[in-house]
Amino acid sequence: MDAWWPVADVLAYLAGRWRVERSVRDLAGGDEGAFTGATVFGPLDGGGLLHEESGHFTWQGVTRPATRTLRFLPGEAPGTAEVRFADGRPFHDLDLRTGRHVAGHPCAADLYRGEFTVRDADHWRTVWRVGGPAKDLVLVTDYAREA
Repeated sequence: MDAWWPVADVLAYLAGRWRVERSVRDLAGGDEGAFTGATVFGPLDGGGLLHEESGHFTWQGVTRPATRTLRFLPGEAPGTAEVRFADGRPFHDLDLRTGRHVAGHPCAADLYRGEFTVRDADHWRTVWRVGGPAKDLVLVTDYAREA
């Protein structure tokens, strides 16, 4: 996709509830999994958004409940965000003012590289490539705003 939808303020854009569909592929082993659920970006005390994701993850034929919590804080530049794990550790920055952003995150021996693209007012996507001695994964997540 060559045309992205610019977002002037990432926190204002993300606020609300989104349907989530994620595919997970293990490039080394060939396994594939899927997550389906919802993400809510709600107000965070002190500014920013609390990202709460919940749903079900299926891997190797077994489906389990899955949750994730992140904090999206105002970034250094207006309209951007700083994403942190629930415990406050830094994850990555996020700047969607052009409609596309690439971020990286080293995690132990692995490197996470994320590409964020906005398709329109109600749809965006992340593609995370995870590589390292123990991981060779691609995670593609599509978000669709709920009314």
